[in-house]
Amino acid sequence: MKLPALFIGHGSPMNAIEDNEFSRRWRQLGQTLPKPKAILCVSAHWETSGVFVTAHPNPETIHDFHGFPQALFDVRYPAPGDPVLAQRVATMLDARLDVQRGLDHGVWSVLRPMYPEAGIPVVQLSLAIRETGRFHYELARKLAPLRDEGVLILGSGNMVHNLRVMNFGADAGYAWAERINETMKQKIESRDHAALMDWEKLDSEIRLAIPTAEHYLPLLYVLAALGEAEPPIIFNDRVVMGSIAMTSLMPP
Repeated sequence: MKLPALFIGHGSPMNAIEDNEFSRRWRQLGQTLPKPKAILCVSAHWETSGVFVTAHPNPETIHDFHGFPQALFDVRYPAPGDPVLAQRVATMLDARLDVQRGLDHGVWSVLRPMYPEAGIPVVQLSLAIRETGRFHYELARKLAPLRDEGVLILGSGNMVHNLRVMNFGADAGYAWAERINETMKQKIESRDHAALMDWEKLDSEIRLAIPTAEHYLPLLYVLAALGEAEPPIIFNDRVVMGSIAMTSLMPP
């Protein structure tokens, strides 16, 4: 059975422990999707020079944030690693293994609601942050066969993500954030992946939406793994706090 490729707009780490519209949707996905043999996650929060794959058999829970309640720092997500899958991914991508790295909050903040039992092996792929959008997309195309082998491919980031202008009290997005979110959705639905690889040209204010690329790039991995046959289903389609798009994708 072919497993999905999902892009999840992960937003605040607090979604890992709060009961809200986003975490409830993630929980529903975990209950309704076919159960994976393993999960390969590309998170916004592991930037590297070159491509790396986690290979620790028992990866630690990384709390790579500050200023949040102690309850969030107390969270542990003790999912096992999968060194065999890590080696397969490394071979497919000519990547290097990292036997020390754990799972950052871009991974476990989403997986904790989806799979609270933490029983599914998880491997994380880094973002070679100096590379182009096309590089990431072409790299991700090599991962598509894993879906036929029981591996769920998960991209965790945000299509619009600017913490510098975020407004904690805003329940919707700034006009430019809403517009760019709509533009990206139109490109996704029309399968215009070339435009999304070259996102810097999507809008005159794109640098407000994507001041740095790390939260955007996981989207390209999922689009490449899904292919261009059919447009994916869009869900959690909201811009919150002015400048954070929770917009997410799953296969049709």
